[in-house]
Order: sequence, then structure tokens, then C-alpha cells
Amino acid sequence: MPGNRGVVYEGPGKVEVHETDYPEFELKDGPGVNPANVGRKLPHAAILKTVATNICGSDQHMVRGRTTAPPGLVLGHEITGEVVETGPDVEFIKTGDLVSVPFNISCGRCRNCKEGKTGICENVNPDRPGSAYGYVDMGGWVGGQADYVLVPYADWNLLKFPDKDRAMEKILDLAMLADIFPTGFHGCVTAGVQPGSTVYIAGAGPVGLAAAASAFLLGAAVVIVADLNKERLDQAHSFGCETVNIALGEPKDQIEQILGEPEVDCAVDAVGFEARGHGHDAQVERPATVLNSLMDVTRAGGAIGIPGLYVTGDPGAADEAAQHGSLSIRIGLGWAKSHTFATGQCPVMRYNRQLMQAILHDRVQIAKAVNATPISLDQAPRGYHEFDQGAARKYVLDPHGTISG
Repeated sequence: MPGNRGVVYEGPGKVEVHETDYPEFELKDGPGVNPANVGRKLPHAAILKTVATNICGSDQHMVRGRTTAPPGLVLGHEITGEVVETGPDVEFIKTGDLVSVPFNISCGRCRNCKEGKTGICENVNPDRPGSAYGYVDMGGWVGGQADYVLVPYADWNLLKFPDKDRAMEKILDLAMLADIFPTGFHGCVTAGVQPGSTVYIAGAGPVGLAAAASAFLLGAAVVIVADLNKERLDQAHSFGCETVNIALGEPKDQIEQILGEPEVDCAVDAVGFEARGHGHDAQVERPATVLNSLMDVTRAGGAIGIPGLYVTGDPGAADEAAQHGSLSIRIGLGWAKSHTFATGQCPVMRYNRQLMQAILHDRVQIAKAVNATPISLDQAPRGYHEFDQGAARKYVLDPHGTISG
């Protein structure tokens, strides 16, 4: 049995690479594992040798200490890998298959899964519907920023790449299928982006950039990306986006300079609960700012996609209400403008096969759009630090040197 290493959350601001247990076909006790999941048998699972596993902004929320994540949690929910072992109940996935792993863990059997709502599976997290690898309050499934990882319900969850050699040629692009590409795409779909749309995307991190690329894929006429970080705005501009620097003032005024009118057809929140203010408040945390500004700049009858993460518990929030996930949202404005809102985890399986085909047939260059940058597993702490400092990159961990090799 080979050894295993994983990227472990040690406390606010600190991650380290440690020796970890090699996966078994049973969920063991450990940091963050729900007691009701301990001892759960997994004959339907597969063990993967990790080819690529990405650092996500959602991971960063935990590492900053903005959640109740326990020390010792192995991180990582964006996984691409090669199957090295399957449980006795796995029928169709085979050893040697190269696969993408949706970050949603879903059973394929419950009502929500059968309706395509895989982000809120009813059978994988005893606390509430919905689960993910290596994430706080998600049932305790071990994260995939590791050499090897276990994936339950393998026949259901895994997306097999049809040609292994061809897939390896585009592995950095395909690594985005586990989360940020479908998540950005979902934000645009739920916001109603279509040919000719004008689109405003709050946040130029990897999800925001993936949403921008998705908007173009869906036929948007103008895509406007807003952020505080010049390097990230430059990255958005590099593939055709207009940009808004919210440190300079309210987005509405800058949108009017771009479009000749102060409103857009569609908007996407790719920031979430650690949002900052605009203008003179740009360095101050204002968790409701993005949602309120999106209602302000979206035309009446428009829709707002909200793939940005919001949490039920934020111990680092500036006020008591926000610590419990309560924000001062101008719902009256959204109601008056007949806005449609879509929230929650992206159901990755709704989109990942189609987006895989778009990648394989050169319809999109998602790795270039998000500036995907491979680093070794041992460099993960550095990657987390640089990402936290605002690096305009999507760090892709390469545990076995497969990508660089």
C-alpha cells in the first residue's frame, strides 16, 4: 500500500503538508467527520491517484479562520485523478480511468439527486442536505489535496474522460471541471445570460473569471468584471472583459461609462460573504455590499446568479448578526425590480460533461482565463499564502509531477 500525504488545516492562517492515512472503503473517525458517518461502509467507492487538485477560494475562507473548520481537516474539493482501485459494488468505472470529480458528493439515489440537484443530496451529510470533500460541516469526507483520495458512489459521481492521452494534453483546463468552471457557468445560466446579454460579474477571483469566460461561451455581448485587485482586473481584461475598479466608486457610474446606461441585463455574485465596500469603504468588510449593489445595477426583471459562498456561521464577522449569516439585504429593492435570485452549491453534474466537450473541442480556454498555475503538493502552503494576498492565479496542486512531467 503506497503512502499518502495531504494538505491539512492547522488553524487560522496555517496549512501544512502531513503524512495521512491511505484511503479505505470505510469512513473513519477524524477531524470534522460527523459521528453518524463514522464506520460507513463504501463498497461503491473508488480510490484515485490525484493528478490535479486545486486551491479554491472556499478553502481560503476556512484557512482564514472564517468558519468553524476544525484543525486537522484535510482540505481539497477540486479533484481530477486516475482510478487505482474500485470497491466490489463499482460496475462501470475501471482501474486506469482518468476522471473528473464533481465537488458535490451525491448518492444518485435520493429525490434531489434524481431531480438533478446534486448540490443538496439528502444521503451524504447527516447535518443537512449537501456535501463536499474536505469541507467544514459537510459530513467529514476526506479532502483531495492529497496523493490519494476516496470518492463514494463512483459510478454515479465520476466523469470519465473519453480519451486519456487527449485529456492529458488539456489537463489544466479539464482540472477546472471539478468546481470553478461549472460554478461560474451555473452563475451565468441562473442569471439568464444569453446571446447579446450585458453581464456584470462581481469578483475577479477564479470563480469570477470562470463566470466571465462562461458568459462569453453563452454569447454575451459585453462582460464587465469588478474587483479591487488591479492584477486580477488585468487578467479579466486579457480575454476581452471590460473592468470596474470598485475602489474608485460605485459600480453603477462606471457601468454607465462603459455601456451608456447604468444597468445590465444579468449579474453574478462571485464574491460571497467576505465582500468589501465600494469607494472610500473599499478596505472595510461589508458583507451585504455585493448583493445590494447587484440589485442596484441589474435591470428590472433581470436575474442574479449567486455562486459566491455564504455561510450560516462566520466567527470572524465584524458584527453579531453576520456571525450567524444574517446580512442587511435590501430585499425590498430586489422585490420592487422583480429580480430572480439563484443561490447554493452549483450542481456540477448538470454541466460538467458539456463543458468537457467545449474544452476538448477548443471552444473555450478556461485554464488561460483563470491563469491556472501548477505547483507541487509541498508548495501548497506557499500557494495558499499567495492566493490570500490576491495573486491573479488559480493554483493547481500536482502531487505526483504528472502535469509538469
